[in-house]
Amino acid sequence: MPKTVVFDTIFTPPHYQTLGYDKNPRQNDCSFVRFLSQTGMIIGYARVSTDDQNLDAQTDALTAAGAGQIFAEKLSGAKRTRPALEKMLDQLRAGDVVTVTKYDRLARSLKDLLEIVELIRARGAGFRSLAEDIDTTTPAGRLVFHVFASIAQFERERISERTREGLAAARKRGRIGGRPPALSPAQKQEVRRMRDEDHRAISEIARLFKVSGRTVRRA
Repeated sequence: MPKTVVFDTIFTPPHYQTLGYDKNPRQNDCSFVRFLSQTGMIIGYARVSTDDQNLDAQTDALTAAGAGQIFAEKLSGAKRTRPALEKMLDQLRAGDVVTVTKYDRLARSLKDLLEIVELIRARGAGFRSLAEDIDTTTPAGRLVFHVFASIAQFERERISERTREGLAAARKRGRIGGRPPALSPAQKQEVRRMRDEDHRAISEIARLFKVSGRTVRRA
């Protein structure tokens, strides 16, 4: 019977055949332990971004895929702290397979996906995405995922290369990369005179030059 965990709430959809359900609770517990010891567990993760969105389509698909436990939450993927995801990762065991309906349910970017899947791999577990047909427990699935990782690495290197090229071109034209200074050299000199010789208030100088007090102090 898959157990769906929504934050700290657990409910049990009516699906027990996957684990060999028996009406005798003690017999069922033994069957559950044997199943885990032989194959690990398929663990589902479902997520929607807002409270008014429904998780049913995802949990139904994960249940059909054989999930023995489903962790679900209603929270933006951009949030770095996701309680259900963290709880799932903490409970992973070797042989488990984390399953999602689409990889963007687990991560909002390829970079985040690679980082989370690496955490899963470090615990001896696998990762499967139903929509993209990625399964790191198979040689073909690992190959596809390695291609994803290579593309991400290539893009990071290209961004870094373009940044270096842009900075070099700017330096040749006499420009230096970064945010332009808040005060010109002449303005800095005047700020120092007003601050140190005239003993004007920092707030007054900042208001006159339309800068922060910190900028006045550092001039």
